Amino acid sequence: MQYNNLLITGGAGYCGSLLVPQLLDLGYKISVYDMMYYGSDFLPVDNKNLTLIKGDIRDIDKLSESLQGIDAVLHLACISNDASFVLDENLSTTVNYDAFEPMVLASKKAGVKRFVYASSSSVYGVSDEPDVTEEHPLVPLTLYNKYKGMCEPLLLKHTDENFTGVIYRPATVCGYAPRQRLDLSVNILTNHAINKGAITVFGGEQLRPNLHVQDYADLCKVLLEAPDEKVADQIFNCGYQNMSIMQIAKTVKSVVEQEFSELNEISIETTPSDDNRSYHINSDKITNVLGFKPQFSVEDAIRDLCKAFRDNKLPDSFNNDWYYNVRTMQKIGAS
Repeated sequence: MQYNNLLITGGAGYCGSLLVPQLLDLGYKISVYDMMYYGSDFLPVDNKNLTLIKGDIRDIDKLSESLQGIDAVLHLACISNDASFVLDENLSTTVNYDAFEPMVLASKKAGVKRFVYASSSSVYGVSDEPDVTEEHPLVPLTLYNKYKGMCEPLLLKHTDENFTGVIYRPATVCGYAPRQRLDLSVNILTNHAINKGAITVFGGEQLRPNLHVQDYADLCKVLLEAPDEKVADQIFNCGYQNMSIMQIAKTVKSVVEQEFSELNEISIETTPSDDNRSYHINSDKITNVLGFKPQFSVEDAIRDLCKAFRDNKLPDSFNNDWYYNVRTMQKIGAS
């Protein structure tokens, strides 16, 4: 373990809620720096190696103070999907873009050795290329995609032999985590299949890459632990299965009907969509350079969600705002 003391921005979110306990089990000391919009009681708050800091990444003084003694930063915090930008463009702009370079500079000044940035494969927007590699031009369709891409060179501008920067572009995440999101494609369709008995597909032909939340967590571990020379100034795609929205829906229908044989047959309806994002990413580079290969399929993610629903871990899955980022931020008046 090169970097024992970690600061994880956004560590109380969907991916962080699964990742943080696993990093603690590996012996890391972790500071989670997060606005705690969704609470924190799903994290192992009694662990002596975990420090929770309720903080805004735009508060550079508080962030700088929290960076003292930190070896590596994993930057997950963001207003995390396109719908959120419609909610409040200023909030999303200040968090996802304006705060980024000051945070990088504060990290470097505090003596942080590695900065790992979670970008997004959605930076590719729409592409007809059969395999979109890291060299593909960025064609963002929304401000969320645009800012994710614009932050990448801001990190690389400040890296040097004492400050290693690495960027990853994950696919859309799916599956069960302690702070569950039900506003992501696989998770939305599974919730509807189980609890409504029907799936509505918006469009259907759009291609989306997918990544199981456990693979996302394992990816972060690899990027924190890999030798500097293998990750310095590198950008890595990371997805597993590229599937059309209709293929995802048919997989959800099949798995849910197997897991809940007592349900009636699940119907699939289609309706037009104005969400045209479609791209097929290639993730060979991270396998070739770091030996990382995702292990868990979309089907695994659906089965995990089925188990969580059966175990009553996801009650009131349509009405509880906690599962939905935009609804939660609206409810609390995030600004």
